[in-house]
Amino acid sequence: MLGLSLCLLLCFGFVATAGETKSCCSAPVSATAKFASLTTEKSFRNAHLEPVPLAYAPEKGTWVTVKTSDGTDAKFFEVKSDKPTNKFVFMIHEWWGLNEYIQREAEHLQKELPDVTVIALDLYDGNIATDRENAAKFMGAVKQERAQTIIKSVLEHCGPKAKIATIGWCFGGGWSLQSTLLAGKQAAGCVMYYGMPEADVAKLKTLSTDVLGIFAKQDQWINPDVVSTFEKNMKTAGKKLTVKMYDADHAFANPSNPKFDKTATEDAHKNAVAFLKSHLK
Repeated sequence: MLGLSLCLLLCFGFVATAGETKSCCSAPVSATAKFASLTTEKSFRNAHLEPVPLAYAPEKGTWVTVKTSDGTDAKFFEVKSDKPTNKFVFMIHEWWGLNEYIQREAEHLQKELPDVTVIALDLYDGNIATDRENAAKFMGAVKQERAQTIIKSVLEHCGPKAKIATIGWCFGGGWSLQSTLLAGKQAAGCVMYYGMPEADVAKLKTLSTDVLGIFAKQDQWINPDVVSTFEKNMKTAGKKLTVKMYDADHAFANPSNPKFDKTATEDAHKNAVAFLKSHLK
């Protein structure tokens, strides 16, 4: 596995110098494609223990369907503020998909941010995995163009005056940052949990808001070296990045994970909520 890991690091640019996203053998690889490539690595798949089943009935959230620019439908789970608002948080699921845990988290977050509408986006187009092999298949099958189309359709749903903050975990951590980039001047804050950072400094220069990165020291993939490179790239881009590094492993904040780290999760969540509140004033 060490040899395969090293190959992935080299071929997909994990150890590229600041601002580089080149692979060793072809055109530049996007941050989301880099992360998706990890689904071919058995150790990465095995690091995600299968989720503990959860029977959850939404209290407030509803499913919304919108048309996208490619002529298809996109669905998302929306938990509205009690009063009209122009403040939104986009929540991006991890590699299991938009399951009951994400729905519950969306409702919990909306209670903590009562003047904000929380929207959980579905970048898997309805697919939900209950085992790691299907999760790997679904994550590996996500096309960047389709995911961007879904995000843009939800941005249109919120309107041109909306302030958009984002949050996501694992797969969704990387897409939280990508959603913030797509939001342009409407972006109001980005929280990313152990997701693949964007390495293209030119893209990072277009960020209109700060980033809170929550990472794990024991993470073999989004490891301290990857985080350090991200810090350097953000500094080069002239953007503010706050890093919270926990002595935990990848996916430590997932309550469906039998290796869930409650202490680290609670502190990370406290920091994330404080960040979102301050950026959505």
